[in-house]
Amino acid sequence: MRVFRHLADVAPEFQGAVVAIGNFDGVHLGHRALIRHAQQHAHALNVPCAVLCFEPSSREFFRPGSEPVRLTPFRGKAHRLAALGVDAMFALPFDAEMARQSAQEFVLGTLVEGLKAACVVVGADFRFGHGRAGDSSVLAYMGEMEGFSVDVLPTIMAGGEDKISSTLIRSLIKAGKPEAAARLLGRPFAIEGRVEHGDKRGRTLGFPTANMQLDGYIRPAFGIYAVRVGVYEEDQEVARYNGVANLGIRPMYKTEEPLLETFLFDFSGDLYGKHLSVELISYLRAEAKFASVDDLVAQMTRDKEQARAILG
Repeated sequence: MRVFRHLADVAPEFQGAVVAIGNFDGVHLGHRALIRHAQQHAHALNVPCAVLCFEPSSREFFRPGSEPVRLTPFRGKAHRLAALGVDAMFALPFDAEMARQSAQEFVLGTLVEGLKAACVVVGADFRFGHGRAGDSSVLAYMGEMEGFSVDVLPTIMAGGEDKISSTLIRSLIKAGKPEAAARLLGRPFAIEGRVEHGDKRGRTLGFPTANMQLDGYIRPAFGIYAVRVGVYEEDQEVARYNGVANLGIRPMYKTEEPLLETFLFDFSGDLYGKHLSVELISYLRAEAKFASVDDLVAQMTRDKEQARAILG
């Protein structure tokens, strides 16, 4: 998959594509349905299938300094889209100039002149342009005027009255419900990053951990999780382990910023500098402060056995 960060950089062979527009945070089941529709159009027209999103997102632009909300940072999003067979990703910057554009200016400047889109695929709740003035009806009308088709995908429901959305998935993750979030994502929620040096206290307790910063990720419910861990080298998974992880600020040995500290079962070796993908499978309990180190170690042992039973 080719990634383009500016309209001026888009290669000619990717102009005239079918373009699915969205934030694609999480690349959840609703996003996958949107992409499948785009791929069907692309196959029929014999043109590339592309996605259009913004980096940073409009939410991040309008709320600088707010708590991170991303389910998938840029790198992870690109990998997941590529795995779905998307040919190109137009990850355009959302800046003050983009925020000022009217719906008409966005269509003419980005979709028509910049991308020469043959077909645009959006969800039923799609809004665009300054003040979110444009919707799918406006897009379809302008498509007729400018020579591109528009396919509006009906809302994909999660059951009951809830639609599958990144917002719903975030709420489940923050509530300590990774299993429910996984059903909407189509896979477990994962935090990816490089292993960093920590205070090595886990070694003295008999539980050496791989420590990772959360960086731009959403803050899941703090606590202890049963996890599955992929170890990567050059973007290829080379090993996989079950484990148990502490996500949070460690009340016994408090940290200023939340950490993800993962103990891998049946592993020996050095993970420093390795890239890990830690999947949150099941929430075991909240973080707690214990009366003694012995009490802490005893609870960690129980956590390990509970996680083994869940993952086994």
